[in-house]
Formats: sequence, structure tokens, C-alpha cells
Amino acid sequence: MTAPTPRPGIMDIRPYVGGESALEGAQRVIKLSSNEGALGPSPKAMEAFRAQAAEMHRYPDGGATRLRKALGARWGLDPERIVCGAGSDELLGMLCRAYAGPGDEVLYSAHGFLMYAIAAKSCGATPVTAPEVDLTASVDNLLAAVTAKTKILFLANPNNPTGTYLPADEVKRLRAGLRPDILLVIDAAYAEFVSKNDYTPGIELVDAHDNTVMCRTFSKIFALGGLRLGWAYCPPGIADVLNRVRNPFNVAAPSLAAGEAALADTGFFELTKSHNDYWLAWTLEQLAKLGLPATKSVCNFVLIQFPKQEGRTAQAADAYLRSQGIITRAMGGYGLGDWLRVTIGAGDENQAVIDALTAFKSSWN
Repeated sequence: MTAPTPRPGIMDIRPYVGGESALEGAQRVIKLSSNEGALGPSPKAMEAFRAQAAEMHRYPDGGATRLRKALGARWGLDPERIVCGAGSDELLGMLCRAYAGPGDEVLYSAHGFLMYAIAAKSCGATPVTAPEVDLTASVDNLLAAVTAKTKILFLANPNNPTGTYLPADEVKRLRAGLRPDILLVIDAAYAEFVSKNDYTPGIELVDAHDNTVMCRTFSKIFALGGLRLGWAYCPPGIADVLNRVRNPFNVAAPSLAAGEAALADTGFFELTKSHNDYWLAWTLEQLAKLGLPATKSVCNFVLIQFPKQEGRTAQAADAYLRSQGIITRAMGGYGLGDWLRVTIGAGDENQAVIDALTAFKSSWN
């Protein structure tokens, strides 16, 4: 007898591994490995979550009606074209299931989010990457990588783990250069952190085309990663398709309630944004003083490069930071073995990172 055999390609998937949370023997752990919100969730979101405790026997609103209306009011969108998911990860997977399959290709930039390849392989499609330029997605390289088999192009904008972004005009040029039957998915998970005049999350492209989707999340600036809540803004036809393939109650009631409350708490949102603006600039400035190269991140993390010499490598830096109770994210899985990604945390956490890197670098002399 033989065991059931998974579909071809499934065993090629390398399971996603999230950022670590614990260090054995450490009295205090500073977790800066998952780009979680430095200030935690809104107090109003926590209150809304707690209020759901007595209603846990009730099914949630399968249509996420109140949250979609709140999202529409916040960002000026048609709620009927919003689909909510258990994190934007679920929505990325649903888009692959609905629009790609065996024999198809799913395209993204070389250092794009690891979930793109997992979503593609899980539905039998082939993931394809295009080279980046200066750790930034290249429109020309993406267009050159398009083939007759390309069905979806995922663009993380801004990108995780590099923190870089494409200006709105470049994203528009990308859309214009793609065949109409290719779905462009703009993954704007970090959009709320960006303060650049030439950046947009892609809403205008969704409104102008029937083949473009924008995905967003509550896991980053709203700090609701533990509740798994994301959303997509789609053309009407694609919203209809996603509502056909998603599970009927795919978002839990406490997540819906907390998301709605977080949206309404604009004061806490602005506080979180201001915190990140200050500490991101401060951290990049301190890294420059240390002579450690970093990408020009516009997100809530920095990507730091280390030399290849023994004792100075990213692996050595990671080991030293861990000895100080600080967990960052190694980037070998993204093909960036010389780099570490470090989340912008609370003020004292950011200071601890710079102090540790200063001590680590002093050992080079």
C-alpha cells in the first residue's frame, strides 16, 4: 500500500518561517524580527476585542459588512469592491487559486515577499522572479520576464524586506506594459508608513482597470498581526470571484471588531506614524555614522548590510545581537545573506540595537 500523493509541486514548497520570538536564557527579549507595530495595537481596538468575549458562540458576519464600510469611509473606496481576509496572505493565496494554475507563471521581483512563491506553487503554478536594481523592483526587468504563460504579477510596493518602493508613475508604466489578461496585484502592506509625494498604494490603478488589485493589511501600522486581518480593493468582477472562492466565515468576529475600532482611532494611528517617522530617520542616521550600509527604507524596518570578512558578517552580527537579547531577521531565504532586517521598535529598543551594533563593530579593530 502507498500513502496519498500530493499534487506535483506541493513538496517543492519551503514552508514559511516567521520571525523568532524567544531566546533561551535571555532575561529580556527585544523582538525586532517581524515588523510588528512598535506601540502595539490601539487601546480602542483592544477594548473592542475584549467586548467580543461573550459572543464567541456566534458566527461572524461573513461579509465583513461593517469593516468594509469603515474601510470605504476611511480611504474613499466603494465597500462593495472590498474583500476581507485572514491577513493579506489569504487574499494573495485566493488570487492565485482563482487566476493561476498548472502551466501558468506567477511573476515578482527577485527579493519579493516569500509568500508569493508559496501561493503560486500551492495552486500548481510556477513562480518566476525578475532581477532588481539597487534592491528595488525594476519595471523594465519585470516586463522583460513576462511570457505567454504569465498570469499574475505580484508587486510589493513598498517591498518587504528591502523597504524600497516604486513611484506611482513607474507602477503606472508597469501596468501599461502588461497584457490585459495579466493580473497586477499591488501588495501595499506598508503603504501607511510612506510619506513620499510620488508614492500611492495603487487605488487609482484599480479604479482605472479591470485587471488590477490592491492588497492591504492590519498587521503592520495597526499592529493587529495576531488577529490575521487583511483586505483587498478590486474591480467588481474580481471582488465577485474572490467572494466565490473564499471561505464563508474567513475572518473572526473579534478581528472584525478590532479592525473597525483601529480604523476609528485616528489619534493612535497618527501617533504610531509619527513614532515611526522619527525613529526610522534616527536609526538610518545612526547606521550611517557606524558606516553600516542600509537601504533607504520607507517602512517600519531597516535592511542593514554587513561585510563578508569573518567575524564581521551578518551571521556574526546576528549572533552578537542575540547575545544581547535582540532578535532580528536573517535574510538568507531572500537571497540576501549579507543583510539583516531590523524592525523599528520602541525608542529604548532602537537605542539598544544601535548600542549593540556599536559594540559589535568595535570588536573589528
